[in-house]
Parts: sequence; structure tokens; C-alpha cells
Amino acid sequence: MDHRVGLLKEFYAGLPQDRVKLEIREHGFAFLEKLLSGGVTLDYGELTLTDLLHKYKLTNIPPYRMDELLEAHVAKRCNVCLYFEPTANSLFCFNLDNNHKTNNTVIIPEMDYAVKALRDLLCVLGCEPLILASGRGYHVWGRLERAVDNDRLYEFLSRAAVRILAQLHSSGFEHQKIKFNVYPDKRIRGVVSLRLFGSEHAKNKVFSKVCTPEGLLDEAASWAYFENYLASRTISLETFDAACVELGRSF
Repeated sequence: MDHRVGLLKEFYAGLPQDRVKLEIREHGFAFLEKLLSGGVTLDYGELTLTDLLHKYKLTNIPPYRMDELLEAHVAKRCNVCLYFEPTANSLFCFNLDNNHKTNNTVIIPEMDYAVKALRDLLCVLGCEPLILASGRGYHVWGRLERAVDNDRLYEFLSRAAVRILAQLHSSGFEHQKIKFNVYPDKRIRGVVSLRLFGSEHAKNKVFSKVCTPEGLLDEAASWAYFENYLASRTISLETFDAACVELGRSF
């Protein structure tokens, strides 16, 4: 097994491993027959206009087939996207997107300010994030030592997002240019998935590089940072509890 697959399996171990949304350009009956081998079920498939990209939601995936999909993911033959658990999760993510309808893959000043402010806030709270470039913005991940109830995670994520949007506004930026989505989102359980690290964005074909205070890392350095983050920056529940209390002081 590719060493990178092992890293992905460990980092995302808290998410369901028997279902995915798959982004891939392959299609056709022969491809589907192969894709659905081993008892895999197709929930739906769709064709997008992004370079004729096909998206498939697959369920009932046995472990060996998931390993095959992750091997294809790190080889950039497809993108694997995972869903969150419906009640509690050990992973959370802020998804910051450029809210422009046109030219929305450009990192605008509001986005640059927001991701730096969010990093600073989470670091002050003791929850150093893993920040990945996502095409229209950034995915800002945190990994907890154990699963936390989704209602509590949603409150934490929402309060942090509101604080950053307020900072944007008070600093003279147009906060409406930034769209914050948070995961897990208790309002849309089981509906939305997120791409895993190690992929290329469907629109701009850019690798999901790690973003540090010094800038974006190249692909090899991003994998090294990802491995180090996994080994040394998991957030304890005690730290998370204190962060929730601190965020609550401003509400």
C-alpha cells in the first residue's frame, strides 16, 4: 500500500469509510460494472460541465475497495470525498469560498485576510489547523482525539466563523465576498462531502497544497507537513472544551 494512503486512512479514520462521493472523468457501462464490483452500490451519478467531470455517490464499500479508491486518489486518477457521521465527529472543517460568481478561483484580499485571521484565532485557542488550498479558497481542518457531538461542533464552528466575519467588516473589508460553510453541519447531515487531502481541484487542476504562514508548500512538502500534523497536532478534548468556553465569552 502507498504510504500516503495509510496517512489518509489515519487522518480521516473518524469519517465513515463505507461511502464516498467520487469525482472522475471515466464513465460508461463497462466502467460502472468495474466500479460497482465487490458489492458496492451506486446511489446516484451526475455529469457536470467542469471538464465533463462525473460524480458518483457510492455506498456499501468494503475496506479493500476503499483502499483501491484511495490509491487512485493519491495517483490523481480521481478525487475521493468523504461524508461526516450524522451524530458525532472527531474531525471538523471550515470551508472558505470566494463568493463571486465569476473569476471565483482568484484569492481575493478578503479571502487572504479571513484565512489568516481564522488561523490566528484557532492557534490562540490551542486548536492549530491544517489549511489546504481548495480552488475557490481554503479548507481549514481540525482533528480531535475523540468524537464530539455535532451540535457542539456546529456551535464552535459557527461562533468562530461569525467572529472572523465581524473582524473582516470592522477592518474595512466586504465580508459578503466570503462564504463560510462548516462541517459537520447539523442542518445538512449526510448530504455534503469534502474532498480529501492529496487531490487536484476539479476546475483548476491544482494540487491541494498545504498553506502555512510562509505561503503554499509544494506537493512533496505538503505531504510531509500533513504527516507531521497527523503525528503531533491532534487536539485534546480538554483544549477543545477551553476553546468552546473562550468563544462563548463573546456571545
